[in-house]
Amino acid sequence: MPDSLTRETTAASVVVLATTPAATLSCADGTLLDRISDQLVTLPVRDVQVLSSGNGLSSDLRGVAKLARVSTGPVAVLPADLVAHTEALALVLEHPARDSAALVSHDPSAAPMRPPVRVEGGKVVAAGSSFHLVPEANATFRGVLQAGEADLGCLAEVAEELAELAETGRLGPVSPVEAIDLLLVGLVRYGVRMRAAAIGPLHSDRVTAQSSADSAIERLSEVDESRVRLNFAVKDDDGFFSTHFVSVWSRYLIRPAARLRLTPNAITGISIGLAVLAAVWFSAGTREAQVAGAVLLYLSFVLDCLDGQVARYTRTFSPLGSWVDAMADRLKEYVVYVGLAIGYAAGLPWTGGPGGIWYLAAAAMILQVVRHTIDFAFGGAVSDAARIGSSFARPARSLLESADGGRYAVPKQGVLGLAQRMERESVLRWLKKIIVLPIGERMALIAITAAVFNARVTFLCLLLWGGVAALYSLAGRIARSMAK
Repeated sequence: MPDSLTRETTAASVVVLATTPAATLSCADGTLLDRISDQLVTLPVRDVQVLSSGNGLSSDLRGVAKLARVSTGPVAVLPADLVAHTEALALVLEHPARDSAALVSHDPSAAPMRPPVRVEGGKVVAAGSSFHLVPEANATFRGVLQAGEADLGCLAEVAEELAELAETGRLGPVSPVEAIDLLLVGLVRYGVRMRAAAIGPLHSDRVTAQSSADSAIERLSEVDESRVRLNFAVKDDDGFFSTHFVSVWSRYLIRPAARLRLTPNAITGISIGLAVLAAVWFSAGTREAQVAGAVLLYLSFVLDCLDGQVARYTRTFSPLGSWVDAMADRLKEYVVYVGLAIGYAAGLPWTGGPGGIWYLAAAAMILQVVRHTIDFAFGGAVSDAARIGSSFARPARSLLESADGGRYAVPKQGVLGLAQRMERESVLRWLKKIIVLPIGERMALIAITAAVFNARVTFLCLLLWGGVAALYSLAGRIARSMAK
């Protein structure tokens, strides 16, 4: 199912730390500071504050704290010695959640990892600096962080505490260059949930001399930023059918849709219209009508994926779009159920229709409602646990101390262990995605069985496969709950 994305209207305020000497290094557009300023103009930022007083680390940190105290929206911090793709900055500054986030890279060639971070479940759970070690580091911090509105108080307190430590000499020989690294360390240790914004093939590098600046700028040209943006618009963790039978070609519709100024909500509306037409064709009950309905249902699902892809590509998110997208999936599926049942019953008068088709349709609909309830109820429980800092909201992880002081992973048993093993193996990972019968697989199952067989076979398959999926999900939710 496409992402349900929302976007706050309040853009972030940006603090650029320009007290480092590298900020004045030259590039084609002037200095590195000028280059960053030009990039920020193209992004949704409310205001930009440049700290360039030259009064040292504590002055920079107090400047960050002051802005965090008075800001009414997210606050982003980045250094002026940064050479990055604009798209990399957008991963933090234009994310619809407007949350706390840090730009990270999982590039395995970056060894040793400096500054190191450890990412689990899409969150930065540990961060380091020149004197903060990170056990089991698996990524690097790339110099851009943002504190969401809910975490501005934490940012202010962390910055003020670090400033006091710097003024009293308790931080040791630390220069303003490390201000951004120290802020990330402090926020993570404070317990702020920092989203890990992975840059993928994009670049974001901090430079120290003209030669490194020139090299970093040259590296930017090696990446097709527009193509990366297109790739980011397509979900890389979608279901099997969506990934291999829809996204492989729906990506070519994203740019044309954007050029035609089709909004995600408009695409969602067209998708609903196609699903209703599919239901109408299904209600005719003939073989030709069943095939036509199946084709229309498939195209409806393609647009169902496309609306999210266009939203991510154009960064046009809205609360209305999020709600409409979620409701449209349910509406289209249930309308199609009705159309299939009408077509199969063919207006015959006996109770339940031929073979009790209406009973089967109602049972399939109820089963889907129960499955959605299981998923949404668990998601709500995790969200509530996250707000109070419960370990239940954190990714499942089992580590023990080894004899030499190291740490090693202990494989989990039962359902959780099976799920972990399936995630590590590509084939099993796809099998896991198929088992849970996501929206893509359901649409494919409906279209194929309706076109080749009939509505009775469709509903029986939905009940059988959906029942297995419900039991699998329920067992996983219970196991996850009891494991904490």
